[in-house]
Formats: sequence, structure tokens, C-alpha cells
Amino acid sequence: MQEMSDARQAIAAARAAGATTASSPDFYAAEAAIGRAESHLQAEEFTRARLAAMEAKRHAAAALLNANAGGQHAEVPATTPR
Repeated sequence: MQEMSDARQAIAAARAAGATTASSPDFYAAEAAIGRAESHLQAEEFTRARLAAMEAKRHAAAALLNANAGGQHAEVPATTPR
């Protein structure tokens, strides 16, 4: 199923960018959703598996954006107010 593959790739990208279940609610939600998708797939509930995989991908993409934004913000020098 293409959605499962896409979701797993999105989760892997978020993880590589530094997202963890402890630091990112979106990454936590992505991990939970991919788990549900796998359970639905094993139960041959293909529509539910597809929807859960799409949810996992959406959360993983948000986690990736947040991880990348955090990395960018860390590189920006702090300014002092005048």
C-alpha cells in the first residue's frame, strides 16, 4: 500500500531531523497512527489502514517542519532589545 510506504518515509525523515516522541506531539501522533494502520492492515481493514496511514504521514510532516524550524531558529543569533 503506497500510503503506508509514504507514511513510513515521512516518519523516518522526521526522526532523522531530530523529532522524537518525547519532544514532538506530532511525531508521537504519527507513531501512534502508523501503529493503528499496521493493525488495521493485519485485520484486512484496508480503508481504515489507508486513513490511519494518511494521518501518520500528515503528523510526520508536521513533526518534520517543527524539527527543521527548531534547527533553523537555533542558528539565528539572538538579538537584544533596545
